[in-house]
Amino acid sequence: MLVYPSGIDVSSSALRFLAARLRERRRSLGTRWRRLTAGRQALLTLAHLRNGQPYAQLAAGFRIGTTTVYRYVTEAVELLAALAPTLTEAVRAASMKAFVILDGTLLSIDRIAADRPFYSGKHRKHGMNVQVIADPKGRLLWASPALAGAVHDVRAAREHGIIDALAEAGINCWADKGYQGAGGTVRLPYRGQWDSLSTGQQAANRSYAKVRALVEQAISTLKSWRLLRKLRCSTTRITGLVHAVLTLHLASSD
Repeated sequence: MLVYPSGIDVSSSALRFLAARLRERRRSLGTRWRRLTAGRQALLTLAHLRNGQPYAQLAAGFRIGTTTVYRYVTEAVELLAALAPTLTEAVRAASMKAFVILDGTLLSIDRIAADRPFYSGKHRKHGMNVQVIADPKGRLLWASPALAGAVHDVRAAREHGIIDALAEAGINCWADKGYQGAGGTVRLPYRGQWDSLSTGQQAANRSYAKVRALVEQAISTLKSWRLLRKLRCSTTRITGLVHAVLTLHLASSD
């Protein structure tokens, strides 16, 4: 396999953050020697998450075994996922905002037609449903655990306790028609055919759409980590990957 120098479009602060956490873990475990330093392990993990490079390619580039790559990446992802903010912490941070925007996104997965629980009729492909909360400027605040793609957005939001948490905190939430019947503090656009809406309702929906569209920036931030664009791992690992990416994003933003 040919090996060549390359780059990763990730902030150096994310590398420093992860390397520091890995050094702390090694000290707590009493690790004396490893094939890669904490900094190189952090770089390896960022290359996998950001570029979606498979283990075999990373093994060749870092001159270690494929199994070692898997162990190093898994260790780092689990460490990052454990540092991700909980919904309670995210709502506490959101209480300083005028409102939040809620939307769901589908993370594509490699599945066959028989895997119906993972098939999203809305997107017409297999995937995992992840709920995303953004601030009024479209910045990513929180991402939920992953559920099967067949789960509708409003059901996913209820299962994660998002609607109740926002209502209890008194935070206004803007969402699309997929959250019909959510209740609480969730605000929705007017329903009905465009011609059947009054002029005032049409104007309100236009303004509403402009605000709600900002959540797409948060979703794009999540999917800028290319591994999440097409996942080929076990579905049980996807929540950890999402939360690891969330931690890295928030750490580099801070």
